Amino acid sequence: MSKTLISVEKCSVATKSRQLLSDISFKMCEGEAWLVIGSNGSGTGEFIRALAGELDFVPQENHSLYSNLFKDKTDIVSLEKAAHLIEEERANDESEILNREDEGRTGRRFLCEVLGGSKKRSDPLPSIANRLETLPEVKLCGVEKILDRGLRYMSTGEIRRMLLCRSLLSGCKLLILSNPFAGLDASSRKILLDFFDSMADRQVKAKQNAEDFPRVILCTDRFTEIPQSINKVLEFADKKISFCGAKAEYESLYKKRQEEKALTREKTKEEFLASLESIRKESRILTDELNAEESPSELIRFEDVNVGWGDHKVLVHMNWTVNRGEHWFIRGPNGSGKTTMLELITGDNMQVFRENVSLFGKRRGTGETIWDIRKKLGIVSYRLHVEYRMVGGTTIQNVIISGFKDSIGLYEAPTDFEKATALAWLKLAGFEKRANEAFGSLSYGEQRAILILRAAVKSPCVLILDEPCHGLDEENRQLVLDLLETVAQTGTTTLLHVTHDPSEALPCEQNILELRPGEEPMYKIIH
Repeated sequence: MSKTLISVEKCSVATKSRQLLSDISFKMCEGEAWLVIGSNGSGTGEFIRALAGELDFVPQENHSLYSNLFKDKTDIVSLEKAAHLIEEERANDESEILNREDEGRTGRRFLCEVLGGSKKRSDPLPSIANRLETLPEVKLCGVEKILDRGLRYMSTGEIRRMLLCRSLLSGCKLLILSNPFAGLDASSRKILLDFFDSMADRQVKAKQNAEDFPRVILCTDRFTEIPQSINKVLEFADKKISFCGAKAEYESLYKKRQEEKALTREKTKEEFLASLESIRKESRILTDELNAEESPSELIRFEDVNVGWGDHKVLVHMNWTVNRGEHWFIRGPNGSGKTTMLELITGDNMQVFRENVSLFGKRRGTGETIWDIRKKLGIVSYRLHVEYRMVGGTTIQNVIISGFKDSIGLYEAPTDFEKATALAWLKLAGFEKRANEAFGSLSYGEQRAILILRAAVKSPCVLILDEPCHGLDEENRQLVLDLLETVAQTGTTTLLHVTHDPSEALPCEQNILELRPGEEPMYKIIH
């Protein structure tokens, strides 16, 4: 008999005030490598948080049982954790006090916090800080070159690799990787796949004591890029376990489901698009008012743009023009400057005012306000997601309505028409019964889906999409891609779409901007 590492029998998952999951039974034994899978809001998030001790497993019956060899020694690396880290850095930003841009904590200090170091930047680093580059965990996660960069200047992929490295250095015994491949470039994805396979292969063949090395559990919303070493699958649906067993058995079930979906795919898409067109017709009066001022044919122009921090150069001598109706697919490795480039457009990067960047026929810094710019933009980005997570108490419906106001949160009474339009969009995405739930109560993927609706609701002149499908399950991902393709076909909105997943490229995106850091020139344009 294999040694039992984790055992949950007839338990619920709960906070102090309410039950989140019920009737949970699960056992992880020596020699098993588990995948925990489920759609957005299915219950996977609550389950892994309970394994990590952030929520409680509560007995439901007299013979209920919960035992965990890794209790108090478990860590989660997730999009949620990455977002929380950026929130923390922004809350501690001292730029105004310092009268200069505050770099915040560097990767080196962040890692040293679990090696005897302090969070306070005024405190000296421990002696091990000078040799972090030599540590196998640092090399394994590929973070040697970004140790001295501020966390807030790292890409989302770099942040997650830094979180992974910190977890390994902390001495945790169970590492849970939640949607680890979302938004990663090919090289980062390979690093993570190789890491997981080596760790999982080790635990599948394990003969030594379970305390000798960390175990890994993979948690994902989509059954793609699953490492070969996985041999067990736990699936959640509607806050309950819907499958628990061997990977081969789950693969057969998954294949059957995909075949059934394929039969109804076209009909489902047609119904979705018909509903979308109906909503657009009903809301056209409002969106026409927002877009009454005709935009010039040239929407965006970069002329010899150079952006960086200290010795770190991000964009070098960049020249790029976006015309109305030209939909762009933007790609490049993590840290290549894709998000920085988009933030020059949205006004979230102050270096725009020293560079020759023109939007809608006017050079930035020549008198236009941020609101003049924002009313013509729809934005889905990691930064926006983090900002919205820092606003408490906003309902899902009000998040959609705020898309008309270009605000983070809603600070004026909405009209009846705006309320009705928001509800129509929520119904389209299957959220109509949850309109009054707090945005903060949703899973990361559900939040991202709502932010995409918020960006599209006013039919903006330019729709900026920075990894829009981050954290989305397969069904929501397909709905979003259908939505974006339809928005592009209207002729009123131009797409700027950043993603590392080539399968998410839309047929309308015939123009490609590829960033190539370290090369001369550092970008390539393909028409």
